[in-house]
Amino acid sequence: MMYKNSLDGISSDMLNGFFVDWPNPPSPETHLKLLTNSSKVVIALDDHTNHVVGFITAISDGVLSAYIPFLEVLPAYKNKGIGKELVRQMLKELDNIYMVDLCCDDDLVPYYEKFGMIKVNGMVVRNYEMQSGISNK
Repeated sequence: MMYKNSLDGISSDMLNGFFVDWPNPPSPETHLKLLTNSSKVVIALDDHTNHVVGFITAISDGVLSAYIPFLEVLPAYKNKGIGKELVRQMLKELDNIYMVDLCCDDDLVPYYEKFGMIKVNGMVVRNYEMQSGISNK
């Protein structure tokens, strides 16, 4: 497995199979735009296929705060330590930031606690009409 913190050489055709179980998932082209517009990104590439098998993103002001909106590993590559390595590398990328926040489902709290994160309350808005990243209006 190879990990990169840049998108050099990454194209949308390398981003198939993500956003599993989303009713209206973003296309690989929208996924690439999401990665490109993120402040920080770490991707996992399969050495043999040169396909992206996992990614994590962060949005940051570069001074005090950062938010990690996405961590995903393709189903066939789960439980191999890839997600753990993506989180580890992203937290290292953000180690000069005061607050690093993310929202997760309750069942994932123990996973993130292993990285020294603490549980807090959060509030969210979900505009499911925009889940694919394409305006239907």
